[in-house]
Amino acid sequence: WILIRDKGLDAWYVILAGFYGALGCTIGSVVSYWVGAWGGRPLVERYGKYVLVSRHDLDLADRWFARWGDWAVFVARLLPVVRTFISFPAGISRMSFGKFTVLSFLGSFPWSLGLAYGGYLLGEHWEDLRRVMRPFDIPIIAVVVVLAGFYIYHRLKDSRQEDA
Repeated sequence: WILIRDKGLDAWYVILAGFYGALGCTIGSVVSYWVGAWGGRPLVERYGKYVLVSRHDLDLADRWFARWGDWAVFVARLLPVVRTFISFPAGISRMSFGKFTVLSFLGSFPWSLGLAYGGYLLGEHWEDLRRVMRPFDIPIIAVVVVLAGFYIYHRLKDSRQEDA
């Protein structure tokens, strides 16, 4: 904040960009929330087996969401990747829509503000960040593939044991 305070009006542009970014995130989250609320649970109960989600998993998620849902939405909106997917389970669990909307905005604002501030600092050199991050692509992809394989292996193993 100190770095942009001295720039005067530019600080307001960064804050405004963060606000509009959070607003856009919230609008997208609302759509995903309503998809989950209107048809999510029956859809997952019917087709979840194809993505290795059982009714037991849904019940566990409902209990977890009943206990941690408010914090889950707020914290998840601060995390990469997870932030994209939290709205659908919030809708399935029928979290209070007003609370969901407020927490989604409040969690999205610091994220969007950070991106706006990063863009402000990088300016016309923003593409240099991609060059710096490129060496991490393969290790990140490898970790995701290994974790996905681990998850699929254990889910298939568990479902076979349940069937037996």
